Amino acid sequence: MATRRQERAARVVKEAVSDAITSHLSDPRIEGLVSVTRVDIAADLRSADVYLSIFGKDDAAQNKTFVAITHAKSRIQSLVAGKMQSKFCPVLHFYKDEKFKETLEVMKLIDQAASEFKKKESVD
Repeated sequence: MATRRQERAARVVKEAVSDAITSHLSDPRIEGLVSVTRVDIAADLRSADVYLSIFGKDDAAQNKTFVAITHAKSRIQSLVAGKMQSKFCPVLHFYKDEKFKETLEVMKLIDQAASEFKKKESVD
C-alpha cells in the first residue's frame, strides 16, 4: 500500500515524464501516441517504475519509440528532477504496459460476440 508521500511523488513523476516526452524530446524515432499509464515508486523514493503505453503503426515502430525513450532516460530524469521538490530525484526505469492493449483486445472480442449474438437473434 502506497503512502500519501509515495502517491504524491508518483503523480509528479507521471506528469513530468509525460510532459518531457510530449514537449521536450525531439527524437524522430518517437512516433504515435505515448501515454504514461502508471508510476510505481519505491518507499524510499529512490527509484520509480514508469509504465508506458505506446500506440503506433506496428510493433516495430512501437519498439523503436520505446528504445528512443529509454535512450533519452537521462534527459527525462533531469527534467523530472527540476519538478521534484525533494532532495533527490528517483531513478527512472521504463517498462512497456501491455495491459491497455489486452483490454482493447478483450473489448474487441466482446463486441464481436455481441454482434454474432445479434445476428443469431435476428435469424431466429
